[in-house]
Amino acid sequence: MAKGPPPRIAVLGFSIECNAFAPPATRKDFEGCVWLERDAITADARCPAPVALPETPGFYAAMDATGPWQPVPILLAMAEPNGPVEEALFAEMMAAWRKGLEAAKPLDGVYLCLHGAGLTTARQDPDGDLCALVREVVGAGVPIVGTLDLHANVSAAMVDNLDVFVGYRTNPHMDMRERGEEAAVHLRALLRGTRTTRAFVRLPIVAPTVTMLTGRDATDRPYGEMIDLGQRRAADQDCAGRIMNVSVMGGFAYADTAKNGLAVVVTAREGDEDEARSLAVEIAELGWMNRDRFRARLTSLEDATALAHATGADPGKPAQCFADVADNPGGGGRGNTMWIIEAFLKAGVKGALVGIINDAPLATAAHAAGVGATITARFNTAETNEFSKPFEAEARVVALSDGHVTGRRGIFAGRDMRLGPCAALAVGGLTIVIVSYRTQCADPAFFEMLGLDIRAARSVVVKSRGHFRGGFDEFFGNDRITEVDAPGLTSPILSRFAWKNLPRPVIPLDEGVAWSPSTGAR
Repeated sequence: MAKGPPPRIAVLGFSIECNAFAPPATRKDFEGCVWLERDAITADARCPAPVALPETPGFYAAMDATGPWQPVPILLAMAEPNGPVEEALFAEMMAAWRKGLEAAKPLDGVYLCLHGAGLTTARQDPDGDLCALVREVVGAGVPIVGTLDLHANVSAAMVDNLDVFVGYRTNPHMDMRERGEEAAVHLRALLRGTRTTRAFVRLPIVAPTVTMLTGRDATDRPYGEMIDLGQRRAADQDCAGRIMNVSVMGGFAYADTAKNGLAVVVTAREGDEDEARSLAVEIAELGWMNRDRFRARLTSLEDATALAHATGADPGKPAQCFADVADNPGGGGRGNTMWIIEAFLKAGVKGALVGIINDAPLATAAHAAGVGATITARFNTAETNEFSKPFEAEARVVALSDGHVTGRRGIFAGRDMRLGPCAALAVGGLTIVIVSYRTQCADPAFFEMLGLDIRAARSVVVKSRGHFRGGFDEFFGNDRITEVDAPGLTSPILSRFAWKNLPRPVIPLDEGVAWSPSTGAR
């Protein structure tokens, strides 16, 4: 029997997590991170150190390993978490995706790399709009598989237009490549004729970011328990083969949309609708039973400073890691607030590393002065807001770097990154890393590229909410990590924000919240 031509698979993506309270994202934000068109997507996916996040390389690797195929890449746009995307830019992207899909027809399948918590200055659900556009162009019979970040805010448009919905299972996100590989496995099954159904349940729980850890060594993991239950049930002999994917999506509060809320999406084979809905409801009921555990519990800045001072003064104490969770660039924070730095300096904390501060003008000034020079370090001259206020201190330039680094551990492992001119500045008992391109401090390489020894530090401050745990776990176990309560655009204390669009009432903001499967499942 003669074999047909290899399947033609469109590859495209839109990946950004948008904080409604942060400044808008521009073309520069995407071009400084990932803006790949046509064959550049394929070349990047198959290179040893891609610039894109690992889902697309994982998808390519699994498709390559499972048979012939013809990639039809269109546009892959990714940016660091930011404010809403400028609508004109997103409209340009939509036009490019539509044009590319139309020109590529006939297609046998589509792979979509999404985040799921996008916004534009005019849209609440650009991810869903993209899913709907793809389905409109390719038609009902062409399989579409999508991968999504577990911080996605799930809409009906996402669920209805994807044949298989694949969400991350780990937080920190250590399984991105595996989920891309999984998407390829599902697409191969769909190409062989498998058809699917999806069940979708949303809870009135807007989970604070610090309550969504999945690691088994986490102090409290109500979200991780939901994921564990889904994976156990999917692997049960009674479900094996019928349930194709279970995704529990924690959501992203700061997007402030009507579709916010912890959600469960179960993909099953066609004909197993009841099985899919039953499992989605069972997982949601576990989350609802544990609803009081979805509340942020942080350490005050005063207590964190006292701990850092005591640690610096006593070499016999174990070194500590302090997470500036309220200024997390991985959630749209600007990566430049000074609250912890000021408190540590005022208290005379010694032996601390701090990173990474996003301040391109200060990095440029340090490069102009040179290693060994003493300068007046002027923080936040370019960007100020209610949290990112100007600050000055005398500093010595310890080291300089061009910021071109390959990630070593965690979510950035193996990824080619360009942080622009970078500098290490000694300010009092602190050594502060300055970068020119905003990203979260989730990889030890950001200190090591400047010759800084993390093991020699008494305290390490990271501007990251949780992904640093996947990079710095070789230095700090959970018992030596302190999540600090300081002001910022990504504070897990959700009552501090002026919400406009969140569905109300929701936990943890309101009392008397009610839910039942009959009101929250479809």
